[in-house]
Amino acid sequence: MLKAGVHAVLILENIRSAQNVGAIFRTADAIGVTKIYLTGYTPAPLDKFERPSKEIAKTALGAESTMPWESITNTITLIETLRKEDFEIVAVEQTPEAIDYKKFIPSGSTAFILGNEVDGVLPETLAVSDTVIQIPMRGTKESLNVATTAGIILFRILDK
Repeated sequence: MLKAGVHAVLILENIRSAQNVGAIFRTADAIGVTKIYLTGYTPAPLDKFERPSKEIAKTALGAESTMPWESITNTITLIETLRKEDFEIVAVEQTPEAIDYKKFIPSGSTAFILGNEVDGVLPETLAVSDTVIQIPMRGTKESLNVATTAGIILFRILDK
């Protein structure tokens, strides 16, 4: 569990599926994430006319109404802001430099970045991240669904 005054936030970068976004909202609420930032073209629970997204609501089951969120166009600008608030920036991505997620221990408030279902976290975002973590793949598939990844990462790291 998070210590008092320590926060975990999510940055969802260019997630294309509204159902994945909804599922991540539900998981984030369950583990106590403080806020979700939606960057790039990630769909939001409300459209520009303040109409609810039925696709997000279907999988979020109400978490889209209770979980604080904000849409921000540029991930790098958001990271710069969060760094000023003493957040550690952690990208979840498969790279040669990535460490096993089970070995990562947050030092304080942490922002976890999850990327696009096909292309992952953008290279420019990886370049400004403090740490890159990954879930090792032992089977024939190269990756997991982004919402599944969020659940594994968040509960393993934050539920201690």
